[in-house]
Amino acid sequence: MTTASPDPQAIHRMAQAAREASRCLATTAFEQRSGVLLRLAEELGLRTPEILAANAADVSAAAGLIDPSAMERLKLDAAKLDAMATGVRAVAELPDPLHQVSLRRELDAGLELSRVSCPLGVLCVVFESRPDALIQISALALKSGNAVLLKGGSEARHSNAALLAAVQAALRDTGLPEAAVQGLPDRAAVAALLQRPDLVDLVIPRGSRELVLSLQAATRIPVLGHADGICHMVLDAAADTAMAVALVRDAKLQYPSACNAIETVLIHRDAAARLLPALVADLLPRGVELRGCPSCRELAPAIAPATEADWDAEYGVPILAMKVVADLDQALAHIRAHGSGHTEAIVTEDPAAAARFLAEVDAAGVFHNASTRFADGYRYGFGAEVGISTGRIHARGPVGLEGLLSYRYLLRGSGQRVEDYAGPAARAFTHRELIPDP
Repeated sequence: MTTASPDPQAIHRMAQAAREASRCLATTAFEQRSGVLLRLAEELGLRTPEILAANAADVSAAAGLIDPSAMERLKLDAAKLDAMATGVRAVAELPDPLHQVSLRRELDAGLELSRVSCPLGVLCVVFESRPDALIQISALALKSGNAVLLKGGSEARHSNAALLAAVQAALRDTGLPEAAVQGLPDRAAVAALLQRPDLVDLVIPRGSRELVLSLQAATRIPVLGHADGICHMVLDAAADTAMAVALVRDAKLQYPSACNAIETVLIHRDAAARLLPALVADLLPRGVELRGCPSCRELAPAIAPATEADWDAEYGVPILAMKVVADLDQALAHIRAHGSGHTEAIVTEDPAAAARFLAEVDAAGVFHNASTRFADGYRYGFGAEVGISTGRIHARGPVGLEGLLSYRYLLRGSGQRVEDYAGPAARAFTHRELIPDP
């Protein structure tokens, strides 16, 4: 089945309306931007029955057509809606991210430079399976003064429509432009926008590796996201057994389809005889399929053999690869070769090993004695996240309000000319640091 070509004028009007809305939001009072979020939290409660009914229709239509991890992300219930509302309120309660002064510098008497936070402008966010992403993204965009164009997965179209209606009702009720949050009709509309860097300032994909790579290849607009979530947990020679077992269980099973769930456990050779039997005894009865290297299988024959492909796999289901490593050097080398730069963790009571791991691992999140599942905007205190970035430019890790901001330089003078600061009689700059406004 072919996708109809979008009406270029219609897509242009949507994006232009988003641009106008972003300009409005950028100058809107903090109280109004927070107020729309509090109103949205109320709408989610009031509309719970219709949202759940819409989601039930999506779940029924997707049965047998999507994999179990995608189905888990698709499903909504009253608890998830309540969590959405809690997250929206948390974003509403955060300090105003706009108009914050991060630098004040006197260039000369009566010539003062300041650096002030501002929105990026218009975001285009493409996400798969998870309708709750629509609410997280909308909340962060509105709070940070950005407009957003959203394209959710077709498997969640009824759920997304019901949630978008709640967002736009909140915008209407608080006097903000509905065009600040819009839903894109189809993939063709996304493809058209990817060719318009004049209308869209940042593209954010939330979904599969294929989605991320396809968007990166199709546009000159900056793309913020991560292609893989291959996370490791290193069990050092000095790992506490009970802690190691509990953290592996949490990082793998608390939500196996999450991008911050672990896929591989690396076990120090000196602790393997102690840790492997404990892990197998804990995980196998919980339905985890374990795949291990030959050294693992010598110590625990119940483990299935791992292949080279397992070290690069993001399972998203209760499958865990296990490998015995000679030392921390080999563990770090494995992570460099197979990690995706998302989140890596070490379990150890050795401060030197922990310090080295935290210093040397190049990932958005590097943890000591904690589950990788903490790599999340809400748990970091950001209120929510628009996604997780594994890049090194602009934003990294869970992207909250700060990752949706840029800044402007404001210069206030009293008639100064550049020619006064050039030539033999040049006036000297003072470059005196001033205290930024609170």
